[in-house]
Amino acid sequence: MPQPSAPRRTPGRPPRISREEIIRTARRIVDESGVGKLTMRRLATEIGSTPMALYHHVRDKEELLVLLLDDYATRTLHRPELPAEPRERVVVAATAIHEALAACPWIVEVLTADDLMSTSALWFVEQIVDGLVEGGLSPERAVHGYRAIWYYTAGEIVVRTTATRRRTDDGRATYREQVFAGLDAEELPRLAQVADRWAPLTAEDTYQAGLRALVHGLMA
Repeated sequence: MPQPSAPRRTPGRPPRISREEIIRTARRIVDESGVGKLTMRRLATEIGSTPMALYHHVRDKEELLVLLLDDYATRTLHRPELPAEPRERVVVAATAIHEALAACPWIVEVLTADDLMSTSALWFVEQIVDGLVEGGLSPERAVHGYRAIWYYTAGEIVVRTTATRRRTDDGRATYREQVFAGLDAEELPRLAQVADRWAPLTAEDTYQAGLRALVHGLMA
């Protein structure tokens, strides 16, 4: 006799998800694949849910990135003891930002690609602007000074990260190294003098020395 067919299973509700799980999974995707690979569809797939279910927790990818920024800032940006001297206060606050971002370069990519920020990090911005004002700058010039410090900080991280990735991904000499190896000492005497040391010299961590020079110049 023919066996009765099994009753058709009706799809149930997708598993309950939390904002914490969304942030944790999104952070893993970004760490492994980069910001460009983070989409609501991929995030839903890896959580085992649907994009529509995610929208009950986050409005869109922009809000998701803001949540990731706040999550990272809360976990890694620890408020340091700040010296009373205004210049040193600016240096300490900016260095704290640099150390946190250097450990997670994709954050810089997000911060520089759009008008996004972490409100948790604004305390550090406040200390930099306040230090510049205490050092004699007007509030308007202090904002310009902060912008210069931020450009220097973000640029240093981006350039260093890209250079490190190139050295890691490809053992061959870079185009710049090839050019420096054949410099004309008569036309470019100073560069030729340090050509064989250019790569290690430019790989040295001179962020704080450059930061101090910048801050002293701004507050001179």
